[in-house]
Amino acid sequence: MQPSKDITRLLDIMAALRQPETGCPWDVVQTFETIKPYTLEEAYEVADAIERGDMDDLCDELGDLLLQVVFHARMAEEAGDFAFGDVVEAITRKMIRRHPHVFARSDADTPEAVKLQWSEIKQAEKAERRERRARHGLPEDANKGHLGTVQRSFPALVEALKLQERAAKVGFDWSSPEPILDKIEEEIAELREALASDNKAKVADELGDLVFAVVNIGRHVGTDPEMALRGTNTKFRRRFSHIETALEAGGESLEGATLERMEELWQAAKAIERQLT
Repeated sequence: MQPSKDITRLLDIMAALRQPETGCPWDVVQTFETIKPYTLEEAYEVADAIERGDMDDLCDELGDLLLQVVFHARMAEEAGDFAFGDVVEAITRKMIRRHPHVFARSDADTPEAVKLQWSEIKQAEKAERRERRARHGLPEDANKGHLGTVQRSFPALVEALKLQERAAKVGFDWSSPEPILDKIEEEIAELREALASDNKAKVADELGDLVFAVVNIGRHVGTDPEMALRGTNTKFRRRFSHIETALEAGGESLEGATLERMEELWQAAKAIERQLT
């Protein structure tokens, strides 16, 4: 079997890997649940390649993410639920329907009008989904209520942001960033009290409240907290790498260095960054 730009080749490869008698022992025993972590991981690796501006890696990581879609579709096909073609048909139908201003007649000619139209179409799709599930005797969607569309499987920061965005749509929101800063200070004080009480459950609860409030300030100032934290993680990696490299150059080790020495090198890394900006 040879590589190909035709999606059919990838589908054939996955089918071969899943063959019980002749396929790969690892692939054969996988399930939706066991593959799910890899799907999330591949999505993050796509984001990482984008942030680094590495187009070679992005091409490779997009392929890995596509493989996850093919993997799930193959398992569903084996179970008689749906196949890869059904996935493609569903998304093409959805995109055509949600863009009548492109594929049909529509007066939506501004970003705001398109956004409103998109929301209205999604609401109609949800109603149709409920009717379809009822006709087939399927249970109602597990996620109900105004916040029900926010998936619990999202990373916590993303879930917090989406919960806040959904609540804000019905007016449950701060009017400006300043009160949120006051709320953050309030949560810090409560976290200090929890730490003093040595109650781990209380500490975890107050820490969650603090992070939730920090996510809120990011939303209000138009900064995605997930991306902001990823940026800080990258910065931390870079500065810590400077510490490690500098120690090695001086014949020292991370394990043998004092906190004061590492802090000195950390500040040196910050100074270098300031000179480069």
